Amino acid sequence: MKKYILHPATFKLDGGAMFGIIPKPLWETKIQPDELNRISMSLRVIYIELGNKKILIDTGIGDYHSEKFNKQFDIQGTPAPLTSILQNQLSVSAEQITDIIITHLHFDHVGGLGGVDNQIIFPNATIHLHKDHYQYALSPTVRDAGSFQAHFFKPLLDAYENMGKLNFIEGESGNIIDSDIQFKISFGHTPSMMHPIFDGCIYMADLVPMSHHINIPWVMGYDIEPGITTVYKEKFYEYIIQNNLKMIFEHDLDFYGATLMKDESGRYHISKSFEASRDLSIEI
Repeated sequence: MKKYILHPATFKLDGGAMFGIIPKPLWETKIQPDELNRISMSLRVIYIELGNKKILIDTGIGDYHSEKFNKQFDIQGTPAPLTSILQNQLSVSAEQITDIIITHLHFDHVGGLGGVDNQIIFPNATIHLHKDHYQYALSPTVRDAGSFQAHFFKPLLDAYENMGKLNFIEGESGNIIDSDIQFKISFGHTPSMMHPIFDGCIYMADLVPMSHHINIPWVMGYDIEPGITTVYKEKFYEYIIQNNLKMIFEHDLDFYGATLMKDESGRYHISKSFEASRDLSIEI
């Protein structure tokens, strides 16, 4: 298995929303906000080559948004950010992608799946998505409806389903693609968010979006059930330590991943951090 981290774009979200109830004097010691209180974050995507399979985990934010949206979230990237990296850095065309794993359907995780007017970008890919999460995403609460853009993802997923290329994952754990890529799901941020596990790594998605969120109470204000997030963080941490897994952070600009340890008092800490490169792609 070959694994690459892709860095197609950056964006910004409100720092207070990213750290929930944690006071600003605490979180700003870890990451500095801009004049609008926004913090800069990566839109990190994983690319895997496994035999004759070419696999993406999440697709970033895409480039189909309005100028107002791009300005609000300060999206910085090239046109067609994901496909440009694949082609220019790895000599992989969009047509060669065989599988795309979507952790959840928030716009910053699924936005690179299609183009303007719901254009299909990856015509030969099979989409792997948790069935329960998809059903929730079609009818979210008022509180988190802004994170979902069903007008964008539903026509795309309908088209993939019509082509026989939409694979709904079920259950709380198991295999996504053979036994080489497995998954666990978490709740709290959003129902049935999927975390791929591959070659000693686990993709944390928005359960632990950045290294700054390692402390269990440090969860996002975006989470629909923050208390449940803390429960799943602790469950995942035990699993990560037991299986000696490297965590991959989707949104941390400075560190793409870390390993974890538990001290004598029962607190969790990063034992080793892996520095991120601002290069468009790096092999891990």
